[in-house]
Amino acid sequence: MGLVLHAVSLEPDVPQELLLSRLTAEEKERILMLFSRRISQRVPAAYLTGQAWFAGLSMRVDSRVLIPRSPIAELIEAGFQPWVDPDSLARVLDVGTGSGCIAIACAVHLPHVQVDATDVSSDALEVAHINVQEHGVGDRVRLFISDGLDAVRGPYDLIVSNPPYVDAHDMDSLPEEFRHEPSMGLAAGEDGLDVVSGLLEHAAEHLSDAGVLIVEVGASRPALTARYPHLPFLWPEFARGGDNVFLLTAADLRG
Repeated sequence: MGLVLHAVSLEPDVPQELLLSRLTAEEKERILMLFSRRISQRVPAAYLTGQAWFAGLSMRVDSRVLIPRSPIAELIEAGFQPWVDPDSLARVLDVGTGSGCIAIACAVHLPHVQVDATDVSSDALEVAHINVQEHGVGDRVRLFISDGLDAVRGPYDLIVSNPPYVDAHDMDSLPEEFRHEPSMGLAAGEDGLDVVSGLLEHAAEHLSDAGVLIVEVGASRPALTARYPHLPFLWPEFARGGDNVFLLTAADLRG
């Protein structure tokens, strides 16, 4: 349905009666062209439309960034409650921002916070800049290049990240659709922990005393818990699916 609506320039919330309209020959051709690319080239629908939705917000996307799909959206919509008091948040850091979806959603759903958003890819930050401007949060979302936490300056009340976490085996067997996405946003070494391990080792240096770290790790969760058996990972449950996001406090990380 998303491809059809895009082809005829209609929004997802189109009135139902419009769905009964007859298509012109030109509209039919545009629809068939989109479906042809989706089927024959396995191009993800979001790249064909240039749009994805995250935490109720429309985001511009293209092959420079991963398609937003993290369950972290559900946490943002809830103000990170009950694990975080949203009123206590002043500074938030989004590591590996990609399209900027997490940073922007934090700024929209928590209008009192300042957000720093980093990525190692200048191409990705170009897309994030477009989204920041379109959502009118440029005064509260700052974008800059950083390899992990290298260039950040805390303290932050919350560090949130959907980093690369796909291990070498899974990278070799990804469905064709994922081959259209930037591999640097997916691949994370032999066990999928190349980036996550850096966050765990250095996040405490950039968190306030009551700060919290929230990270998505996907299928690398077993490798993570095996490597860090001493850390008391909390795994929130999500009503809309997804269960591989962990939460640690600054106190947990500092031991």
